[in-house]
Amino acid sequence: STVDLSAAEIELVSVEERESVLKKAIFNECSHDFDYIIIDCPPGFGIITLNAFVASNEILIPMQCEFFALEGLAQLLSTIKKIKKTLNASLEISGILLTMYDKRNALSRMVEKDLRKHFNTLVFRTVIPRNVKISEAPSHGKPVLIYDCKCVGSQAYISLSKEILERETLENAA
Repeated sequence: STVDLSAAEIELVSVEERESVLKKAIFNECSHDFDYIIIDCPPGFGIITLNAFVASNEILIPMQCEFFALEGLAQLLSTIKKIKKTLNASLEISGILLTMYDKRNALSRMVEKDLRKHFNTLVFRTVIPRNVKISEAPSHGKPVLIYDCKCVGSQAYISLSKEILERETLENAA
């Protein structure tokens, strides 16, 4: 998107059925053209994110390996439960993705251990490490896979893609 999207948050306040605007747009304009539509949401929760949740079948939750992210996850799960009850009964969590993981950091390891214990297979095996190339890529106007496809961060995202496809294959076979 562009900076123009920031005004949408304000403009949607007065729109009837504002939580379904994105769902209607996707359904009317392009849902038949794609197998997957990925919607990247801001970390905060507003009307734009609500629209994404209403328009989606699944949510992939990226989670930084930090203490406050654990608190945020609890709030997010509560919000998803409410949306599922009221606005989108088919909404499911496809997985939790650990990001900014630093194996040298005890907190990263603790967060990973707690999440895997509590959410088991919902947590992806793949973790996205802290990686300079991931941080540099946006300043060059490129996704990390184009900026440096061989770096550890890019390889982790490739691994995640394979894992997502494996999960889908297993689900379809069941």
